[in-house]
Amino acid sequence: MADGMSSFWGPVTSKQDWCEPNYKYSSYFAELFNTMSNVPCIILALIGLVNSLRQRFEKRFSVLHISNMILAIGSMLYHATLQRLQQQGDETPMVWEMLLYIYILYSPDWHYRSTMPTFLFLYGLGFAFAHSQLRFDIGFKVHYALLCLLCIPRMYKYYIYTEDKSAKRLAKLYAATLSLGTLCWLVDRLLCKGISKWYFNPQGHALWHIFMGFNSYYANTFLMYCRAQQRGWVPQVKHFLGFFPYVKIEKPKAQ
Repeated sequence: MADGMSSFWGPVTSKQDWCEPNYKYSSYFAELFNTMSNVPCIILALIGLVNSLRQRFEKRFSVLHISNMILAIGSMLYHATLQRLQQQGDETPMVWEMLLYIYILYSPDWHYRSTMPTFLFLYGLGFAFAHSQLRFDIGFKVHYALLCLLCIPRMYKYYIYTEDKSAKRLAKLYAATLSLGTLCWLVDRLLCKGISKWYFNPQGHALWHIFMGFNSYYANTFLMYCRAQQRGWVPQVKHFLGFFPYVKIEKPKAQ
């Protein structure tokens, strides 16, 4: 998808080239829309991080919000440059983030507390090394999809055991944004040749970024609600600026 404008970053070296003309708007951005569409994810993760710190949630949630920001920044660097190194800097944190979600989802019922984080940490390091050497392509996509699928049954279990309607709505928004984001990704990937001939490019991959930014935010907020409920912190779903949901808790004085 090369364009006539010269590239500040040099020739494209990444294995993936998405359905957006390269360097069409600037020599500094290989894919402008795919780069800037990560900004909402950073803003949403920052809102979640502030709430997590302000209400003294467990550190795992602060790390989760920070990982969302790191992932979005890595994605911006990748789509701005379309370099192989930056592609790995985007894909490897995607796997690390899913391992963190798996830990948060399954750790409450795990009897041996140290084994799960140790295993997931070593698994993440092993994947990073293997990916840097073997440069997975289809294997990475399949691997990432499997990690996502591991999370869905547990999310559904939390959903059916949640009675609060506002909290259930968070889970529904999580499912809706995941479905819409996946649809946009598939359309952009599979129908690119046809889309390239259109007068207007719907920027499916950029929409994937936006939907997944909201997806992460809704997932994090729902998990914070469920965890607060497990800890007996009397969680309530409130809204910042009347739109962004967050969890307000009341901890017992002893905590």
